[in-house]
Amino acid sequence: MNRRREALRTVTRRYFFQQTGFGIGALGLSALMGDGLLAAPGSSAKAKSIIYLFMAGAPSQLDLFDNKPKLREHNGQPIPSEIIEGERFAFIKGPPRLLGSPFRFRRYGQSGQEISDLLPNLARHADDIAIVRSMKTTQFNHAPAQIFINTGHQIIGRPSLGSWLSYGLGSENRDLPGFVVLLSGENNPDGGKSCWGSGFLPTVHQGVEFRSKGEPVLFVGNPSGVSAQSRRASLDALRELNQLHFDEVGDPEINTRIAAYEMAYSMQSSVPELTDIAGEPQRIHEMYGTRPGEASFANNCLLARRLVERGVRCVQLYHWGWDTHGNSVGTDIVSKLPRLCRETDRPVGALLTDLKQRGLLDSTIVVWGGEFGRTPMNEERNGSRLLGRDHHPRAFTMWLAGGGIRPGTAVGQTDELGYNVVEDPVDVHDLHASILHLMGIDHKKLTYRFQGRDFRLTDVHGNVIQKLIA
Repeated sequence: MNRRREALRTVTRRYFFQQTGFGIGALGLSALMGDGLLAAPGSSAKAKSIIYLFMAGAPSQLDLFDNKPKLREHNGQPIPSEIIEGERFAFIKGPPRLLGSPFRFRRYGQSGQEISDLLPNLARHADDIAIVRSMKTTQFNHAPAQIFINTGHQIIGRPSLGSWLSYGLGSENRDLPGFVVLLSGENNPDGGKSCWGSGFLPTVHQGVEFRSKGEPVLFVGNPSGVSAQSRRASLDALRELNQLHFDEVGDPEINTRIAAYEMAYSMQSSVPELTDIAGEPQRIHEMYGTRPGEASFANNCLLARRLVERGVRCVQLYHWGWDTHGNSVGTDIVSKLPRLCRETDRPVGALLTDLKQRGLLDSTIVVWGGEFGRTPMNEERNGSRLLGRDHHPRAFTMWLAGGGIRPGTAVGQTDELGYNVVEDPVDVHDLHASILHLMGIDHKKLTYRFQGRDFRLTDVHGNVIQKLIA
């Protein structure tokens, strides 16, 4: 069998649909799901898109969402040795002492959700969100934990959640990618671009970085002296050459390359208009706290709304800086955590309000969270007197809203000190299975054959969190 025929054998039915540049969605997704190609059992798609607000560095759930009066009561006392027997920490050395939250919690809305005073704008949406207080992970260092929660595996090389969604559903806008990434904060995520990479999926499905300041997408604009007409002619010639190459060898990645060139050309006209938020009404800027032309989390939240309005399937915002160890001035939970909340709480509240007012929240899942949690003990690294918390994979909190999520719900509990999950444990694969379910996809059916076996986002794990589903 020649190389071309062998390569063509690898082209699945789903890949045939991808090659159109739209994915399955643009070719009658509802009909295909009705036939059971990807559909989650007994469900139809409740959401069309997802905005994932990733708080890189791991926010302290014990100071934001998981109120523990018993922890305050025993503040400064050694944690019982039987709780941490055999435990391994990232930075804590010696017998650690308990650290109660210095912040006040209140109950909000008819649902009575307990939320910290650090998040007053989110608290107004208490009846719109579902808080999951029983998240857990297997990783306790930033890079592998971020890669794990984004790709379902702690080692680089697997496709990210957004890439799987792009692969399975495509984009509803031929001029924009199906998966867009927006960055803000003190640094880029520790896991790097692997957090939004396409892994072994065709590269057309990787996240495309948009910038809220300067050139929106790097290397998309024409060089000086190159007109739109000459760029179009060169792309046409390149397409013909690539098509001849594909006809000879049958490598599907060649068609991915063709699609990438065409997408870049389309974005030359679509992206500048999209990313120019200056034309938004003044009331919108006041609500989000946006300043056109600046790089900020607020600008990215507004841009995320504009992206899902235009049919982008997955928008992921990374805001780095939540690593509050308290090992030096400015890294403690008393000074740094409130500052981070001031940077993010207003635009997050505005995003939920904006989506709801426009009728987009019903069709858009909003997810908020980091890669793991923080310990209920003070880290006290090198004798530091500042208040800080070490990495904690055993228990952390995330929240979700819209897109078929049951609003005003609290899922799971931790013990009275917030150390272990004691009710409704939720792991990373369960989260992914639930998001795919809300998008109308059975996580066991969304697969891609690579190196002789079928891979999926949830690998051989994952259960839909039924208590989250409306």
